[in-house]
Amino acid sequence: MSETLVASRDAPHSLPDLLAPGLSVVFCGINPGVRAASSGHHFDGRGNRFWRVLHLAGFTSEQIRPENDRTILRYGYGLTTVVARPTAQAAELSREEIELAGETFRRKIERYAPRHVVFLGKMAILAMSGSRNIQWGPQADLFGGAHAWVVPNPSGLNRAFDLASLVTAYGEVRAAVAATP
Repeated sequence: MSETLVASRDAPHSLPDLLAPGLSVVFCGINPGVRAASSGHHFDGRGNRFWRVLHLAGFTSEQIRPENDRTILRYGYGLTTVVARPTAQAAELSREEIELAGETFRRKIERYAPRHVVFLGKMAILAMSGSRNIQWGPQADLFGGAHAWVVPNPSGLNRAFDLASLVTAYGEVRAAVAATP
């Protein structure tokens, strides 16, 4: 599978997407953290549990280190964000900023055509959909032609979900991905 790095022009020091056409899953964060954007590697924050959860949920055979984030493409998965602008906390983004980025993001998903798009947290999909209530798990509607899921954000700032809860939620996605032709 050929690797595609998409550098955003929206913000200086933004984090490039890790995408390729026809991936099984694209994991979608709200926006890059400052540390990840400065290092150029996804989920490079000290407290971020993404790589550990991905491994424990069965998506990867080993725990990927942030500096090796591009190896996720070998598994048939990709990484992107809705908003390119890095922040220390996603709460620094306005709902309007997410809404404005939403259509570009939807077109990106349509262009790369993954089978599944997994939103890490509810914030972005709530803003893009205009809905007031989104449930965890699989969504009834496709997003950009892909089956949509919403799982808890693995950020260390998200203390509402412990490691076991995250692994369970991501494991449900993994089982559904494995069952989808």
